[in-house]
Amino acid sequence: MGRLHHDLVVFLHSQVSSTTETRARRVRRLGRSKPLISCLLLTCLLGGPAPLLAQTGPAEVGPQDRPADRPEHGPGSEPENRPGVSSASPSGNPDEAGEASTAAAPGAAPANAVTQPTWAGTVELVGFGPLRTTGTTTVRGFTADLDLSLGETLPLLEWATQIRASVEQERVGVLTDLSVVRLGKQLAATSPRGLFTGRAEVTAVQGLYDIALRYRLGARESAVGRPGQTTLIPYAGIRLVQADLGVSAQVDGPGGKRVFEREGRLARTWVQPLIGTQASVFLSPRLRAFARADLGGFDLAGQRDLSGNAQLGLGYALGNNTDLNLSWRYLGIAFDNGADRPNGYTTNQNGVEIGLKVFF
Repeated sequence: MGRLHHDLVVFLHSQVSSTTETRARRVRRLGRSKPLISCLLLTCLLGGPAPLLAQTGPAEVGPQDRPADRPEHGPGSEPENRPGVSSASPSGNPDEAGEASTAAAPGAAPANAVTQPTWAGTVELVGFGPLRTTGTTTVRGFTADLDLSLGETLPLLEWATQIRASVEQERVGVLTDLSVVRLGKQLAATSPRGLFTGRAEVTAVQGLYDIALRYRLGARESAVGRPGQTTLIPYAGIRLVQADLGVSAQVDGPGGKRVFEREGRLARTWVQPLIGTQASVFLSPRLRAFARADLGGFDLAGQRDLSGNAQLGLGYALGNNTDLNLSWRYLGIAFDNGADRPNGYTTNQNGVEIGLKVFF
């Protein structure tokens, strides 16, 4: 009986010890799995794994699990520096820190960058001095020939005005070139025959008024630029030609007296189609070379109807928006109405042109 009682006590004690050890192991496993369960629950509540992955710091550590040599953050303690989080972001958000570094990156356009205006224009005052002028004037079949030097032309000059201007938006624009010249009586030559002595006089008013559409290729026109900076501007439009020419011929009058008799007058205004181009290239920041050429008429207004310009020169910047231009220029006009007793004229001028050009 005593032996049975002893065996029963030993059996019960072993069962209780086994149960206690099993429960202890389960409790320890549960304790180790609590952080994982907590993370899974938090992930489900926040809507997926993305918010969990966005956290760059370690999981919360409870006071009971924190090492003794690692004090809890308090009001007077310094915050922990987490790896991967820039201190430039006040909120500690890596995205905000990235945006801040991008905004401060070299080469980024400043917020207050000044954009180039879409509108631009030029105005140029021009003086043309033809070193030589040759031509003919024909009125009702009577022709007088001209050949004048600059010294002979200047005393006859009664009026001269020439101005050029252009305006553009982006690359498309309009240009104009307006000139009018009035000369007094010019000595001319004619074929001596009958009473004609071979001397004549010609008065002339000539106006050229161009207006055209233009398109710019290359850099915008300016007084100052980079060496090698180029501009090319083709254009097309109309040219209005005004000619008012009077011819008088010297004849032998009664008693051997020579007088000038008026032979007639050519007064005509007509329109020519016009095409042309102009170009410039900077040789240095303030010095540029430029060229211009155009052609008008194409024999549309008469048996002969042509006009043209050719120009080549240099411009030097005075300040940042003004150029002083010096160039060689050729100007030619030819017109003949093709009648039996024709009216018409030709003129060929080449010389020096000076211009003051303002860019705005």
